[in-house]
This record gives sequence, C-alpha cells and structure tokens, in this order.
Amino acid sequence: MLFLNACNTKKQHSEDSALSTTEDPFLGQKPPDLVPEVFAPGIVNTAENREIEGMFSVDMKAFYFIKRPLSEDAKSNVLTVVEYKNNQWQESGIRQGVSEPSISPDGKTIYFAKEYMERTDEGWSELKSIGEPFEDIDIMRLSVSSNNTYYFDTFTPKLDTPLRYSRLVDGEYEEPKSLGEQFATGIYNAHPFIAPDESYIIWDSRRDSGYGSSDLYISFREADGSWGPAINMGDKINTPNAENYPTVSPDGKYLFFDRREKSESNEPPVDIYWVSTQVIENLRPR
Repeated sequence: MLFLNACNTKKQHSEDSALSTTEDPFLGQKPPDLVPEVFAPGIVNTAENREIEGMFSVDMKAFYFIKRPLSEDAKSNVLTVVEYKNNQWQESGIRQGVSEPSISPDGKTIYFAKEYMERTDEGWSELKSIGEPFEDIDIMRLSVSSNNTYYFDTFTPKLDTPLRYSRLVDGEYEEPKSLGEQFATGIYNAHPFIAPDESYIIWDSRRDSGYGSSDLYISFREADGSWGPAINMGDKINTPNAENYPTVSPDGKYLFFDRREKSESNEPPVDIYWVSTQVIENLRPR
C-alpha cells in the first residue's frame, strides 16, 4: 500500500514513476568528501516534508527514510523507500506510523525500537515484537551486528541510562549490559549504530564538552574487546545544531546522519546529510 498522498510531496510520484534512470545508487550526485552535504536534495530531502533517519539496503539499490509533512505529528510518519527497479528509481511508502528504523546487516530485517519486520517474497511482513527481555525497556533505536547482538538506547525521564547491549546466547537474548561509563556521560546517549563487525559504534549525546545540542560520538573496539573512549566526531560533523541518527552505508563508504537546524517552532527543519567515512578512519586510534 502506498502512503505518498499523506506525505504531500512537492512532486507526487506514482508507484511506477521514475525519479532517475541512472543505476548509480546516489542518484547521480557527486559523493562528498570530508565535509557533510545534504543527501539527494529535492528527491529525498524536500522543503515540504520532514525527512529523517536515512539508510541504504544491502545491495545499495534502495534508500529508506522516514517522511512526514511538517504540519503533521508522528502518526503521519511513513517509512519511505526510493529504490531502483525496472531500470529506474521509484519512490513508495512502506509503513505508516513508525520511526527510528535500522536495518540488519543482511538486509532481511528492519527494526523499529522493540518491533521489527522481515523481508518476504511478497515484500515486508507485519510488525513483530522482539520479545523478552526487552518488553519493559523504552527503547528508542536498536542496532544489530552481524552476529545478532543488539545495541540500543533507553528513554528515561532523566535521560541518564547508558547505551547497552544484549547477546544472543543459545537462541535467547541475555539480560542487557552497559557498554561502559563513556556511554553514560552527559545526557541522552541515544540512537546507536553498530558496525556489522562490532569494530566501532557511533551514537549521539548531549555533553558539556560538545559543540551544542546533541553531537555524534564514536568509540572503537580495542584489542582486548573493551570499548575505547568516546570521541567527538569534530566540528565538520557537529555544529551548534543537533546531529543524530548515524548510519553507515553497507559499502562502508559513507556516513549518513540527521542535522536539525535551530528553530523557535516545535518542529525544526531536518536534513539527512552524508559524508565520506574517511572521517571515521581519521579518528581511529593508530
């Protein structure tokens, strides 16, 4: 079912309308270097809608993001996809009323906090619960590694809960454990992205030492398996505005994230940015 009419895009696209005929996954854009740029302006990012939380499919032939009109509330969220099929790029809506998606490394599952849907021969399944021991945890975003370990945040009134993880052991998920003090500094440690091989994790956090509002931080896995210090990703990534919802493209080449401009309204404009993952390598300890 399509929900595009609810999105009120500037250019309405039917299920079979083409956005571009090039097979280039970046829709003909010149890829960015170390300075973030808005991703696909006028196609993904528009002036009429709020587009957030972008991520690519494993084959790089589909870009998923959350869209809703600026005047609407979260009930109007639509998981939207721009995908290459029938030799052209097309836009369609997948599911309404969801948010904070993350895709599994094998591309077969999309998570929405404590729920998920699976890829089937007919499309995407109905939403299912991830079950215990997460039923009583107010997860905002969950990210999964290649070995099925969950990494996730937790909303609390004080925004003081660290990022945690839970391993799959003998077919069941263990009780969640803290990733460490570096994932609990400041407030609102949230929206993690775990590298498929668990070599690094990126998340957003509000800290006194940051550039303002929420910044993106990264921690690298050390040789002994522990997590290294939280590293602010710097003034090219972080600004006085809010940066959050990081994800890395499956080819490992680009970091995507949201940037929210300052605004006196209740709903600030949001753009999905992308930047070369060389910014990650530049921060990796030698």
